[in-house]
Amino acid sequence: MVLGDIFCNSSVVFSCYDCYNKKHGEFSLLMPRRVPGSRKAEKMNVREMRNDVLGPRVVKALEARNMEAYYVKTKEEALSKALELIPEGSSVSWGGSMSVQEIGLLDAVRAGNYEVLDRGTKETRPEQEEVMHQALNCDVYLGSTNALSEDGILVNIDGNANRVAAYSYGPKTVLLIVGMNKVVKTEADAMSRAKHEAAPINAQRFGIQTPCVKNGTCADCKSPDCICCQILITRFSKVPKRTKVILVDEDLGF
Repeated sequence: MVLGDIFCNSSVVFSCYDCYNKKHGEFSLLMPRRVPGSRKAEKMNVREMRNDVLGPRVVKALEARNMEAYYVKTKEEALSKALELIPEGSSVSWGGSMSVQEIGLLDAVRAGNYEVLDRGTKETRPEQEEVMHQALNCDVYLGSTNALSEDGILVNIDGNANRVAAYSYGPKTVLLIVGMNKVVKTEADAMSRAKHEAAPINAQRFGIQTPCVKNGTCADCKSPDCICCQILITRFSKVPKRTKVILVDEDLGF
């Protein structure tokens, strides 16, 4: 629906209207901007415009909490920045993270000049647990977060706790790949997202038997299969820049 178009008779055009893009099923916004020699306004996705303002603000909030942070636009930029932050020859491991996988970082690490600690290559549970213990002393630990508040607080919920253990202590560097879909307003909102959105989806992905698999939301269960055994809130990095966060203007993970 066109709310208004304003044109002048010169070669400079100002146009502003809100419209619904039926083809892509999303709202778009044409903001006023100078277009020399043209009568067309530049189209921008509303969510992209919002993220371009919010992303850098979240980066500053993370930096104020003694973390290192970056905001990038694409998966490809995220991958390039991540590889810049991982020195060749480093020992590298990770917890279960779809975000790390989705930007191609796991494939790049496996193909690169790194000492890879991958529990997925082990067949037995004792062998997998041995790698999980070794990962606590690696140079770079890869992962994401279940939720991130606008003021820079990370919230993570874990079952085995190997992931939150590594985030808390052990690896020299923790490198997190975080889609802007995981950014919420407050710490309370972050906890809610982790419990009621991320956890049920991950439980369904793992094919386990918990109430949230059947109901689609957290039931605060004590099921033997529960993946919400440990909750970690990271509000400050005691070691300066040990935690590094790459915010990506894309939907990544759950």
